[in-house]
Amino acid sequence: MMKLSPSRLATLVLAAWLPLQAQAGLLEDSEARKAILDLRAKVDAITRDLTSRLESKSDKTVQLDMLNQHEQTMQEIARLRGQIEVLANQISRAQESQKQLYADLDARIRKLEPQQETVDGQAAEVLPAEKTAYESAYALIQAGDYKGAATALQDFVRRYPDSAYAANAQYWLGNAYYALGDYKKAIAAQEVVTTTYASSAKVPDAMLNIGSSYALLKDSKNAKKALQQLVSKYPASSAAKTAKDRLATLK
Repeated sequence: MMKLSPSRLATLVLAAWLPLQAQAGLLEDSEARKAILDLRAKVDAITRDLTSRLESKSDKTVQLDMLNQHEQTMQEIARLRGQIEVLANQISRAQESQKQLYADLDARIRKLEPQQETVDGQAAEVLPAEKTAYESAYALIQAGDYKGAATALQDFVRRYPDSAYAANAQYWLGNAYYALGDYKKAIAAQEVVTTTYASSAKVPDAMLNIGSSYALLKDSKNAKKALQQLVSKYPASSAAKTAKDRLATLK
């Protein structure tokens, strides 16, 4: 039997009822009322019978529909699980990429952020690039590459004149010139230490280097002057002790 929807059932009942109602208009009122009542009773009986049949048939149909819906639901769940697994893998890869990105970004930021360092016993904030540049230049001094060191140290003090390493770089620049035999440049470089970086711990050594450079230039007058100033201003320094010994040899 074909399954009828409630709306379809109402349409059939109405189609059966309307012609009879039209016929009732041709009869006397009492007869019409009676005919309508009889018709309504028949329609109700037909409706109950049809409904009963439909419900009986629907029980089986509902079971089949439920089975079909269950199968479709399970298929949909399997499909969604597959999508969830794909999305979970994508999220996992995205999270891993983000972690790597944040790690790289953090490393880059750290390269730009000042780091706490101790320079000549004093705490100071130093940029990582700044520290690397100074250490690379100083390594050239240690390796005996004084020409390369002079170039690197010159570049350093030009780029980082306010660095915590600037006084040391300037001092080692003077030493590089001294080692190269360019005593005039050595004196000029060390005088920057004694004036621009007057509070640096390297000042006594810079003054000693100035005196020694003048002596090698055969300028005894300025050599004595520089060494005497060193002894006078920094008498307790190791540089002052060396200066006294050199003063004794100067004529």
